Amino acid sequence: MKAILCKRYGPPSSLVLEEVPSPEPGPKEVRVKIHACSVNFPDTLMIQGLYQFKPPMPFSPGSDIAGVVSAVGEGVKHLKVGDKVFGLIPHGGFAEEAVAPARLVFPKPPMMPDEVAAAFMMTYATSYHALKDRAHLKAGESLLVLGAAGGVGLAAVELGKLMGARVIAAASTDEKLALCKDYGADALINYHTQDLKEQTKALTQGRGADVVYDPVGGDYSEAALRATAWGGRFLVVGFPAGIPKIPLNLPLLKGCSIVGVFWGRFTSENPQLNLQNTQELINMYAQGKLKPHIHRFYALEEAPQALQDMMDRKVKGKVIIKMK
Repeated sequence: MKAILCKRYGPPSSLVLEEVPSPEPGPKEVRVKIHACSVNFPDTLMIQGLYQFKPPMPFSPGSDIAGVVSAVGEGVKHLKVGDKVFGLIPHGGFAEEAVAPARLVFPKPPMMPDEVAAAFMMTYATSYHALKDRAHLKAGESLLVLGAAGGVGLAAVELGKLMGARVIAAASTDEKLALCKDYGADALINYHTQDLKEQTKALTQGRGADVVYDPVGGDYSEAALRATAWGGRFLVVGFPAGIPKIPLNLPLLKGCSIVGVFWGRFTSENPQLNLQNTQELINMYAQGKLKPHIHRFYALEEAPQALQDMMDRKVKGKVIIKMK
């Protein structure tokens, strides 16, 4: 089979396309013939050696997959060869086949195309876990979403609206904000041309945001924390702009909480709740309430360019690697 391989840490241009043997599933694993795999920001960190999880070399990046089960390991009861599925793997998705933990692979709803299924799991599951389980977002609360036009950010905008929040979308360009508005955002902030803290305060009548969803990090985090309401919840989701240093007097003065969101760990610590959340998300999609935004498709050999576009922040929503 063909696979995009990382043989040494470096930029996307250092990746290579090679023929490798098909992997064999172990106990409680399945092998999936991949039809589509989405690109996520952690992929760009993993190939540079900057992610908290470092697979042994050589490895293929890519985690969100959709395809067909081609082999089943010992102890797997809910899946069989030939099942159309989608799910998550630690790495290995930029390839024609990959092995996945069976607990993170689900039968694909018949009405869900492969490219949508590959764009679904990580973004929506992360954002739903963040808003539902970690922030306990309530109807009528204000939700500030940073990086709102990205994969997890746009999912948070959609889900926040469905959960009854007033959603403030913050992004770096007016073009990205226009997409956020199409996905239901009630108010918009361009944090390259506007003051994030002051605009958030103005849009919440001086109160601040009840919940802040931060998948960006860097200098934006402290400004957003300063714009958090009394008793608010600041969700730490990711750091593409860098890991911030937060003055700890801020949560004290605001009586607010800084809450970590690590969906990957959550899936192993609480698999039953993750399964419940996944089914709820599938139901929302079936009812037409969720619509992943696909920015562009790439062939497998174009995967390095897809990663580079992600790093250059040219992507709105999701980009998909489609196998021929």
